[in-house]
Amino acid sequence: MTRGTIHGVGLGPGAPDLMSVRADRLVRGARHLAYFRKRGRPGQARRMVEGMLRADVVEFAMDYPVTTEIAVADPAYNARLSAFYADCTRHLRALADAGEDVVVLCEGDPFFYGSFMHLHARLAPHVSVRIVPGITGMSGAWTATDVPITWGDDILTVATATLPEADLARRIRETDALVVMKIGRHLPKLRRAVAAAGRTDAAWLVEYAAMPEQRVVRLADAGDSAPYFAILLIHGRGRRP
Repeated sequence: MTRGTIHGVGLGPGAPDLMSVRADRLVRGARHLAYFRKRGRPGQARRMVEGMLRADVVEFAMDYPVTTEIAVADPAYNARLSAFYADCTRHLRALADAGEDVVVLCEGDPFFYGSFMHLHARLAPHVSVRIVPGITGMSGAWTATDVPITWGDDILTVATATLPEADLARRIRETDALVVMKIGRHLPKLRRAVAAAGRTDAAWLVEYAAMPEQRVVRLADAGDSAPYFAILLIHGRGRRP
């Protein structure tokens, strides 16, 4: 029997019409569909494909066992997530071994800060895994500001707000252009790091880029909290003709 293929499909930053033709084809034709979500929530990836699925699709919702309840530095955090990814891998591999193709929905690009990477590392040695790249959330964010993110020889740094405050401040200070992801509850720390680097006036906050609820504000004018789907930007000002 021919074994099935696991497709990690990048959906792009949020707008359905920013999805690639290949992603659209795979999503609409999927007999088995998998996606990550926070327990009790529909999941952003699943919302993005609402109205696109065939009537007989079989869905596999992968509910995170932990999000912010345990500190990332706690060994229990890695232990619970590792067991979770192992369980998801077993389910998907069983489908592929039975000859079924599976589409795994991925926000943005599957290989850019995505949960699918943890499945890929576990699945790739055993079954066929194919990746459909997608427009990243950061690309959607800087497009929303209507300002190029880099010019000429600018160096772009991509960081996560989960880094220690001192590390964030150093990287913000040393780079030309900046993208900071995974903000959420880390906004106060990130705001202090940007201020310590002396770049508050140049910083923008984009929430829900390319989604209906998109919001673009200067960091100085932002509130005290931000959603997980928020990205901080500092545009480069490098060489130009």
